[in-house]
Amino acid sequence: MNLFGNLTLSAFPHDPIIFGATILMSIVVIAVLSILTVKHRWTWLWKNWITTVDHKRIGIMYLILAFVMMVRGFIDAAMMRGQLAVSAGSAHGFLPPDHYDQVFTAHGVIMIFFVAMPLMFGLINLATPLLIGSRDVAFPFVNSLSLWLAVSGALLLNLSLSIGEFARTGWLAYPPLSELVYSPGVGVDYYIWCIQIAGVGSLLSGINFLVTILRMRAPGMTLMRMPVFVWTTLSAMSLVVIVFPILTVTLALLFLDRFYGMHFFSADFGGNPMMYINLIWSWGHPEVYILILPAFGIFSEVVPVFSRKQLFGYTTMIWATVAITFFSFIVWVHHFFTMGADANVNAFFGIATMIIAIPTGVKIFNWLFTMYRGRITFTTPMLWTMGFISTFTFGGMTGVLMAIPAADFQLHNSLFLIAHFHNTIIGGVIFGYFAGLAYWFPKFFGFKLNEKYGTYAFWCWVIGFFVAFLPIYIVGLMGMTRRLSHYDITTGWQPFLIIAAIGVCIIALGGVFQGIQLYVSFRDRKHNKDLTGDPWDGRTLEWSTSSPPPFYNFAHIPTVHGRHAFWDMKYGEAHMRPQHSSYEDIVMPKNTPLGFIIAAFALVFGFAIVWHITWLCAVALIGIIASVMVRSFDQETEYVVSAETVALIESRRHKTI
Repeated sequence: MNLFGNLTLSAFPHDPIIFGATILMSIVVIAVLSILTVKHRWTWLWKNWITTVDHKRIGIMYLILAFVMMVRGFIDAAMMRGQLAVSAGSAHGFLPPDHYDQVFTAHGVIMIFFVAMPLMFGLINLATPLLIGSRDVAFPFVNSLSLWLAVSGALLLNLSLSIGEFARTGWLAYPPLSELVYSPGVGVDYYIWCIQIAGVGSLLSGINFLVTILRMRAPGMTLMRMPVFVWTTLSAMSLVVIVFPILTVTLALLFLDRFYGMHFFSADFGGNPMMYINLIWSWGHPEVYILILPAFGIFSEVVPVFSRKQLFGYTTMIWATVAITFFSFIVWVHHFFTMGADANVNAFFGIATMIIAIPTGVKIFNWLFTMYRGRITFTTPMLWTMGFISTFTFGGMTGVLMAIPAADFQLHNSLFLIAHFHNTIIGGVIFGYFAGLAYWFPKFFGFKLNEKYGTYAFWCWVIGFFVAFLPIYIVGLMGMTRRLSHYDITTGWQPFLIIAAIGVCIIALGGVFQGIQLYVSFRDRKHNKDLTGDPWDGRTLEWSTSSPPPFYNFAHIPTVHGRHAFWDMKYGEAHMRPQHSSYEDIVMPKNTPLGFIIAAFALVFGFAIVWHITWLCAVALIGIIASVMVRSFDQETEYVVSAETVALIESRRHKTI
């Protein structure tokens, strides 16, 4: 038996592009490690970040993961657009078909699982406990474990670039293409295990925040007094808890097909590929709403603050959120109207898809009515909101078009579908999380982001988006299908694809401006400090603390008397901000390295099972089980912050406000 399983020297990169990318990644990693060593920051990194269970620091690390992976995913997108711009007729571009297939698969996996999901969990971690008046999440250790499992999944995916290959199946890995007969390499195995590891982390986070919101709200904060962002988070986490087990089981069955020769999704011995497609989309379409619902919640926090008005139709917003959550379960078949189902099935799912547009429209009109006759301030969070309304509404209308089975028969598998999907994910999810980041940035970092460069970034993203994807709609209507790396010059597609590539460059410029914005904001942070804790004159509880908040969030858990908790404290006649003369001891969770250690073993297990290194799989599993047992028997997981320490911290905080 080979000690290294199927891993041989041939698994290492030989292609010049892949080899160059591997060298570049290695240089970056070595540079970061060298800086940490030279600056003597390893102890600081370990104590303050790697072992932390503070939800705020965990949220920041989620955001770092998201932006690092966004760079990787965007490079993949740029390569695809560049390839299609030049690969016409006798020219075959710069990416061989095999590499191109890996690129578009990796792009989809990265952007959904390792950009959009970490952005979502990062902002939920940062904001939710403060919005509900809590000192932390329900299960701080589980929160740490969830983060590091997401990091392990991302690392395993990136390892596929340097050791072996990634899947060439598309981001949902439909069988029979993903079965061993048609994908005999390790690419699909990397796909399965990077998602499985990160998916377990997502499921744990879903449970964690569901319990946090239901059990840890401040006194007086009933369900109908919760901020809308908390409601949308509650709905999204409910979806996570329900549908992520479907993803886990589906990928486990695919693994059994590949690893043990079973036939769940192959046509032999009673298997059926359509079973996989039904299962993957019964997770996949709710996943879209898992991502978009918290973004909707962000807009519902941003619009009232920068319109200087209460949110129009709070109750209808909540019921619209609940309706979207329910209907997200009964629309998945619209992804394969062409599968051969009868007209009644297609009609049911087509109508359900159209109905889900109604509560979404209710939300958009409520935001517009909130803005109506308001004193709007066009800060960058508000600009991202306006950009969302224009782009997402357009993308939603194209979605309703494809909800018509007859139209979908023509548009299915075309680039029109790709443009629609990006319309909703970029215009809805990404713009929403950019708005949330700009809105809450001063709260958690203590200084505002530079508005000038933020505005430049916004306009580049919006203009670049339309330049990049309107041509994709057009070539989709002209008949261009997905996953092409080369096409005939006589199709007339090339001019539109060149324009689309220019749009990607404009979006890239927006990313550059965001980098400049962060640099300038950090450089000038002393001049842009948030000394009040409430830079936007906010309405919700997070603005009642200092910027950044103390590690315990609230010296006294606030009592809520209405929907606008902090606004009532500031301006309400009956409920002024309470004045406390004394402080009490606060119990907080201890830092622990076990979340990081378990995730490290999970990474080793994922790599070992991809390459069939049996002994290493066993070692990693033993490590995971032993670490969980150590945590289970640890009785000293909390510590007490004395009332004197709290009083000292609060006195310093009030001196700076």
